[in-house]
Amino acid sequence: MSEVFEGYERQYCEISASLSRKCTGAAALDGEQKKQKLSEIKSGLEDAENLIRKMDLEARSLQPSVKAALLAKLREYKSDLNNLKSEVKRITSPNAKNASREELLESGMADTLSVSADQRGRLLMSTERLNNSSERIKESRRTMLETEDLGVSILQDLHQQRQSLLHAHTALHGVDDNIGKSKKVLTAMSRRMDKNKWIIGGIIFALVLAILLILYFKLAH
Repeated sequence: MSEVFEGYERQYCEISASLSRKCTGAAALDGEQKKQKLSEIKSGLEDAENLIRKMDLEARSLQPSVKAALLAKLREYKSDLNNLKSEVKRITSPNAKNASREELLESGMADTLSVSADQRGRLLMSTERLNNSSERIKESRRTMLETEDLGVSILQDLHQQRQSLLHAHTALHGVDDNIGKSKKVLTAMSRRMDKNKWIIGGIIFALVLAILLILYFKLAH
């Protein structure tokens, strides 16, 4: 359900209940007190009509599946508002007190008042359900915010772990480079050692050959 519509609905239920109490009180008043009370009632009726129009516009702007249910509720509120207007007309009539007694004896008016009382009862029940729904929505929002905070915290931890892994990968890559360079140095040193061995071997061979030649010439002469 639309939260905007719920807000208007809650306001209307409060105004309707207030107007019902004021109408009951105004019927027993006379003179200036009654005029003042009727002025407050008429102002409240204008506020109620404005809320009805706002609810109608909001309901018609929603999806068809939601709009149908809201328009059905809106028809009840319009009927309740018409009953309130009828009560105000009855109170403002010249013989309001006598007329009210006679009308209460008539079955038609008695049925109307009964219907109005039932509608107000439903309005009060709707208000209570709206309050419960609002609490559930608030609780759901708190849960959603807590879940969102937890998700953000997990993402931050994952990001930090990813940075650590990248850093470790970079360090390992550097170690691999150093190992590769060390292998090249060792290979070069090994080649030089082999070369030096051949050179030393050649020198030794040349010396031995020279010694043998010298001994040969000495013995020959």
